[in-house]
Amino acid sequence: MTRFEDSLAEVLRHEGGYVDHPRDPGGATNMGITRKTLARWRGISPWWKLPKEEVRALTRTEAARIYRALYWDRCRAALFAPGLDLALFDFAVNSGPTRAVQHLQGLLGTRADGVVGPLTLAAVREEVGKNSVGALIRALCQSRMRFLSRLGNFATFGRGWTRRVATIQLRALAVAGVSSQSDTDQNLRRGKSPMDILSGYKTYIVALAMLIAGLGQMLGVDLPGFNGQSSGQLMIEALAILFLRKGIKSDILNT
Repeated sequence: MTRFEDSLAEVLRHEGGYVDHPRDPGGATNMGITRKTLARWRGISPWWKLPKEEVRALTRTEAARIYRALYWDRCRAALFAPGLDLALFDFAVNSGPTRAVQHLQGLLGTRADGVVGPLTLAAVREEVGKNSVGALIRALCQSRMRFLSRLGNFATFGRGWTRRVATIQLRALAVAGVSSQSDTDQNLRRGKSPMDILSGYKTYIVALAMLIAGLGQMLGVDLPGFNGQSSGQLMIEALAILFLRKGIKSDILNT
């Protein structure tokens, strides 16, 4: 599999098939491709002239071409390290490529114009060299969650979004093969699910401790044992452990 194909397979696990949720501003959607996006891709204007049945009949082959052209290539994801490419690509699919790139640029301190050019690529290389690709993946996922949590329809879709970002972060870190301070990431690097190590009440105790530490850091209280991990990082990983424990995502490495 190419990096695009592998990343697309991960994205499609979260997007699913045809839906037309009344509270989803995207309207009729299939495999994450909205009616507006499909109409633009096919050169149909105005977009509402495209029947919803065309969205329902969308093939995976055409969806893959759309994802490559409008999201993967638009973000120039192929130029980023494995893992970071997935985190950026999934952010772009969920919230738009311009916004995803702007959040990455904001983390790097470069001009947030939503365009990946030489300055952005150089800043990524510098940041990865200074810290690690894992740190940048975590920071991007945290920035994404902060954006999503401010949306008006978070009450409706927030649980699914949180689960998705947590799972993508874990998967991206595993793909990157980076070392981590958390037991969760170490287990992923060994090819094991966190639930192979944590079972029963131990799972919930660890997750609760991480949540408390994250909330404490937000209130300015640092708890021993969690140095070097931000509040957002702790909370996302705690939620990921709980979701995995409940069987929502039993094996994110089975690709």
